[in-house]
Amino acid sequence: MVGVSDTPGPASVSPAAGRPLLSLALASMMEDVGAHSGAVYLLRPDAPVLEMAVMAGLPRAFAAPWERVGLSAQIPVALAARERRLVWVGGAEEMARRFPRIAVVLPYPFALAAVPLATAERVLGVVFVTWPGTRAAEVSGEDQDRLTEACARLSGQLERAAADALPAGPEPDLLATPAPEVAAVDPDPAEAARLLSRLPYGLVSMDLRGRIGFLNEAAAELLGRSAGDLLGTLPWVSVPWLNDPGYEDRYRAALLSQRPTSFVALRPPDQWLSFRLYPNTTGLSVRITRVKVLTERTHEAARSGTPPPRLVTISQLLSLTGALTEAVAVRDLVRLVADELGPAVGSRALVLLGSQEGRLRVLGHHGYRDARAVEHYDGLPLSARSPGTQALDSGVPAFFESVEHLERLYPSGRDPRDGFAAWAYLPLVASGRPVGTCVLAYAEPHVFRAEERAVLTSLGGLIAQALERALLYDAKHRLAHGLQSALLPHSLAPPPGIEAAARYLPATRGMEIGGDFYDLVPTRPLAAAVIGDVQGHNVTAAALMGQIRTGVRAYTAVGQSPEEVMDSLNRLLLDIGADLFASCLYLRLDPARGQAVMARAGHPPPLLRRPDGRVRVLDLAGGPLLGIDAGAVYPTTEVAMTPGSVLALYTDGLVESPGVDIEDALVELGVVLAEAGGGPLESVADELVRHGASGRERVDDVAVLLLRASGGG
Repeated sequence: MVGVSDTPGPASVSPAAGRPLLSLALASMMEDVGAHSGAVYLLRPDAPVLEMAVMAGLPRAFAAPWERVGLSAQIPVALAARERRLVWVGGAEEMARRFPRIAVVLPYPFALAAVPLATAERVLGVVFVTWPGTRAAEVSGEDQDRLTEACARLSGQLERAAADALPAGPEPDLLATPAPEVAAVDPDPAEAARLLSRLPYGLVSMDLRGRIGFLNEAAAELLGRSAGDLLGTLPWVSVPWLNDPGYEDRYRAALLSQRPTSFVALRPPDQWLSFRLYPNTTGLSVRITRVKVLTERTHEAARSGTPPPRLVTISQLLSLTGALTEAVAVRDLVRLVADELGPAVGSRALVLLGSQEGRLRVLGHHGYRDARAVEHYDGLPLSARSPGTQALDSGVPAFFESVEHLERLYPSGRDPRDGFAAWAYLPLVASGRPVGTCVLAYAEPHVFRAEERAVLTSLGGLIAQALERALLYDAKHRLAHGLQSALLPHSLAPPPGIEAAARYLPATRGMEIGGDFYDLVPTRPLAAAVIGDVQGHNVTAAALMGQIRTGVRAYTAVGQSPEEVMDSLNRLLLDIGADLFASCLYLRLDPARGQAVMARAGHPPPLLRRPDGRVRVLDLAGGPLLGIDAGAVYPTTEVAMTPGSVLALYTDGLVESPGVDIEDALVELGVVLAEAGGGPLESVADELVRHGASGRERVDDVAVLLLRASGGG
């Protein structure tokens, strides 16, 4: 039975004929199908957003994260509205697989149905109702008919109310009213009080919001507060040592699942108490007793100086899941799950499994003393009967509490070198498809309780989403590096009288691909060299870089002068219309005369090391970046390159760093070139790159091209 909450709702009652239209319809639906909670959402007329108008059966705080829901959200009410159909979730495991965002906040056994409120023309909102515990995989035909018919009636009422200029709006929430008392004889209040006072354990009555409505003397004594201080309060607020989200979680679990729950808490300094919660639709009854065994262990630990074992709460586990957003590549995800989630759930090792061409593939592992212990997974046909393939194929998690348990069901399910004693196989399902299996291994036999299974299954859903992103990143990463490798020269062919060495380092952020490029064009009689940087760090930048490099070779081959090559490249970028700019430094080499003619387009100035070791920055005339101004002019500068001179061309990633002045960076780079420039050119290139990349994260890629005049030619 539901009644209007004694706490005001979010707004006044819907104006439709002065009657609480939504509340009455929701209460009737819940009674027809035996649901214990539910809510009505209305679709905003000005935005694709569902807003909760009324909730019944449970406090609104249970659904606080979803009071406003975008239509694109991956949760049941949004899916029901988008697809205009009933969405059914039969229990906690299915919720964790399909809607991990909800399961991670509410990892309790309950079933849910979401039904759209819609007419032939438009969607008006959504209704959801829940049942405690786990129900069938499919909603019963009778319940489906009742819900869809009731929602069709409510949709019609909403349409008529809107036509009468009385649109429905938020209404006060509905909470259960106390059931009428039933007694064989009229109760004697004094006798009832004496009965409760004689009990050796504490009794507490809490309403649906968690507020204490009654407690006996023993409960007040055990909690260490007077009854007057506790009545009307939330115990996790009024009792400091109960201020742990895990204890409040047990209250939520009891109400949502309508099953008894319990927890053990330490009352300082050394008294352990057991709390047993018995729910129904009107609230909870709580029994509090002392736990002598744990208290004695605490005393022993205090005498020995050993701290008592730490109890890890579900809320502490759930708080770690936010770290999954930090994982970029699969190797990052393996490290994160091992370092952050493993210790919280007590596992000592893990394996991430994927599938390729009908076989299991090991994507990564951590914690195995002998890496060969995971080899039996790799290459296993998906048709084979094993816990890894079964979890991946069925989407159902599997928990094995001991070696005997695993070997009884899967005689060949483990490698003898594994060395572990319990396992959790979590299916990783993202975007409705399996992407892998996460295997958690435990050093000792481990009992997986219902709450822990729900949490691990929920974590599996979140790991799946992170893995899907990581697999996509790795695929793009391979594509990007393949493209980068194809576009940069595989070797340099300097003309007679010139030595050359080059280096390229990708950025350490993003796709690790960029538009930096270099090339040495061995045309006769004069060779050419080029270095440049296309804006961006993605496949588009790399592709444009390849077009520029091809253009450089073509324009050089037809005999264009340096200023003509730059002008042609500028027109090329403008004609392509890529909306990306590029810097460039192009030079024509004449080893016989000991000269180089250079043209510059917004590129950092080169460094020239004289044979005597002195280094100077070449202040070249130049024009703007390529791809900006069709009328740009790129003047040239002649530079003498006597035998033994080293010309250092580089991109800005070598010298630019947050908080470092560019002039200071150039001076430091010149010092390195002066000291190392007399050695082998390959070693000089290594020293320059090492200096530029040392002690900092590269936010830009780096290209270096060194040319040394060796004489002759």
